[in-house]
Amino acid sequence: MDIVITEKTSQAKDVQAAVGSKYGQIFPAEGHLLTLEEPQDVNPDWAKWSPVLLKPERRYGFKPAKGGNKGQKLQAIQSALKKATRVWIATDCDREGQLIGQEILEWAGYGGQVMRVMFTAQDPKTIRDAFAGAKPNTEYGNLYNAALARAQADQIFNLSLTRTASVLLSRPGSPIGIGRVKTPTMSLVCRRELEIRNFKPVTYFEIVANAGVAAGSFRMRHAPKQRLEKKDEAEAIVRKAEGFRGPLKVKVEDKRQSPPRLHDLPSLQKLCSSRFGWTAERTLDVAQALYDTHKIITYPRAETRYLAESLIADVPRLVAGLTASGAPLAGIAIPNPPAVRKGKSGHFWDKGLEGASHHAIIPNANTVGDLPKILPRLSADEAKMFDIVARSYLAALMPDFLYRQTTVTLDVNGHEFRASGGIPTSPGWKAVYDTSEDEKVAKTEAGEKDDADADQTLPPLRDGELATLSDAKLLEKQTKPPPRYTEGTLIEAMQNAWKFVEDEALRERLKEAKGIGTPATRAEVIKGLKAQQFLEAKGKNVVPTGRGLALYSLLLQAEPMLVDPGVTATWEMRLDDVLTGREKFGRAIMSICDDAQQAIDRLKAYAAQGGAVPGALGDTTRPPTPAMKGFAERLAQQKGLSLPKGYSKDGDLVRAFLDQHAPKRDTAPGEGEGPRPPSEAQLRFAEKISGEIGKPIPDDARASSKALSAWIDKHMPKRGGKAISAPKGEAKGRGKAARSAGMAPARPAPEAVSRTPAKGAPPPAGATPLKIPFGNKERAIAMGAKYTAEGWFAPAGTDLAAFREAGWL
Repeated sequence: MDIVITEKTSQAKDVQAAVGSKYGQIFPAEGHLLTLEEPQDVNPDWAKWSPVLLKPERRYGFKPAKGGNKGQKLQAIQSALKKATRVWIATDCDREGQLIGQEILEWAGYGGQVMRVMFTAQDPKTIRDAFAGAKPNTEYGNLYNAALARAQADQIFNLSLTRTASVLLSRPGSPIGIGRVKTPTMSLVCRRELEIRNFKPVTYFEIVANAGVAAGSFRMRHAPKQRLEKKDEAEAIVRKAEGFRGPLKVKVEDKRQSPPRLHDLPSLQKLCSSRFGWTAERTLDVAQALYDTHKIITYPRAETRYLAESLIADVPRLVAGLTASGAPLAGIAIPNPPAVRKGKSGHFWDKGLEGASHHAIIPNANTVGDLPKILPRLSADEAKMFDIVARSYLAALMPDFLYRQTTVTLDVNGHEFRASGGIPTSPGWKAVYDTSEDEKVAKTEAGEKDDADADQTLPPLRDGELATLSDAKLLEKQTKPPPRYTEGTLIEAMQNAWKFVEDEALRERLKEAKGIGTPATRAEVIKGLKAQQFLEAKGKNVVPTGRGLALYSLLLQAEPMLVDPGVTATWEMRLDDVLTGREKFGRAIMSICDDAQQAIDRLKAYAAQGGAVPGALGDTTRPPTPAMKGFAERLAQQKGLSLPKGYSKDGDLVRAFLDQHAPKRDTAPGEGEGPRPPSEAQLRFAEKISGEIGKPIPDDARASSKALSAWIDKHMPKRGGKAISAPKGEAKGRGKAARSAGMAPARPAPEAVSRTPAKGAPPPAGATPLKIPFGNKERAIAMGAKYTAEGWFAPAGTDLAAFREAGWL
């Protein structure tokens, strides 16, 4: 008996539509049906948090994941595997897809024949061809090992360092989450912010003048590489330039420019962030809809910008479909034959796909003929993205852009004045980009830089022709700090982490690697950092919060390796080398474990010297915005509901309340199955309670808003014997496992401490009010704090220095 395993239900439906039951009954997973064991599952001594390396003797095994319909689906597949003689893994074509399918077979102990079906589009023809060309799963051993090595390394590194930092450097109930990818990503933003804040602008000068020749005039500029910072020297050059007459040096060159590379996911995220202000997650969601729902682009989680040379055969069909009458890009004249470029400097290069499981993002050749019917169904965002992908593909098949570049220089008593101008002689691929906005995209993708004088039209000039300068002017300018990151440029920085490595030999090696994180996880990493309040959005930019800067400052002192993107890039290179066979599975993990142990030892040494967490890290509570607070109050009044106590000072409480009671929008088609996952606010609220009572949040509660609400209701600390009102029901929004984004679970407190002690008398006159965070009752009392019906206070005459240092005044 044969069976087929797909990654999700929508994929199972596509496979069913394409091949029916020809290859057996189809069983959909729901993402990962298994998760790695927790440290305490491997070693009971690891249940208590301590600064140790949580590396098992062999590796972490698998256990059933909870939430949604995962349990039922795993049971169905397990039962089918007992009778199956052959299994077809038809999950996504990347590392994670390989892991999702193969981990089930390993966990179930399946020993029969296994075939791997790899497809980069989800139309019927592509799927049929993929099944017909399926290969034994043994040929994808490195793909599985690469995914498993990454999962094991993250489990060991993230949990070991999170526990170590939390135990040694943090207050009880205030865990410090450390992630192999998450923490250096946060550091990129923190470093940039500090660079901007510490930047001191330098004034410098440039000189411009009009150059008159027989055929007209043009603008020349003196802007030496060694900036002119002394005004008197610059003014002296202005005086020399005014009325100067001398011979021009004229150089005319015919130049050509090849079209930009095709898109992978990071380049799409950067472009859409710049052009539309989209988050990285939104870009991925839109691309996924074009792939899953509409089936008009290839696999979107691409990590390379090349195509296989075998795809040259699809060029005529794609060109015809994209440019036919009524098609989206009708009227664009593609040469016949199209300009197909092979090799490293081209677009079709097999060697450029080594170590990659899928190619650049392009239109789907098998559905391009159906575009007139499909395009009207696209949303505005989907139409924008498809236009980008389609134009990129057509531009790659156009001739080079040809232009005549004229460079003119004039020596003014030892000071070079310069001008340049270009005249297009053949638009080539730039004809695809026919609007000013498209032209900006083309320039960005081609690596062109803006130049204030580059676009001027020069009059006819001869080498040696005399020119006279007039109207010489002094321009005062200032150096500028680097720009803040957008989500797009942050992903680009993650991809190009080699730039943060000083060792030249290692820099060159890392250029061939893929940076930190993967194209599929970078958006989730950024989202996780925002959820943990380490980063936040300000307009299009991503900036660090006070908590993020505090953690960066702490780790920079305690163990700089943890905030060094170059170190993480080196680890990523080792993990990528598992995929290509240059590195063994075990050696890759051991090298990261060795570095983790070194970091643990250094954190121990730092803590022994008295290092501690800054106060800004301990306080994660933010008040709600006035609009959020007002909306919650109106909603409570309309529905006769009670607002949670403390809601006016705690935005998480208000958000969790609104998640339950505010009207919900319908779930988008294909958005998921089973119960809705909890919102970020609901998770943060639950993690506060977890840290308070010393109990971890179960996996099934993290996966379901309804289950998490029930867990909150059960474990909610009480005020004066009465439970605090907590939200119930399902919450909107989507989320993934915290660890996939490098997010840490809350650290158990040493003991369960109620929100407040029993009520007593009002505070005496002269007392100082205090704000004591959860989990600090014993410490507060030891410092001299008292509690009454009015809250915590320090009696008159109490030394307040310790409270001030703790941030409790």
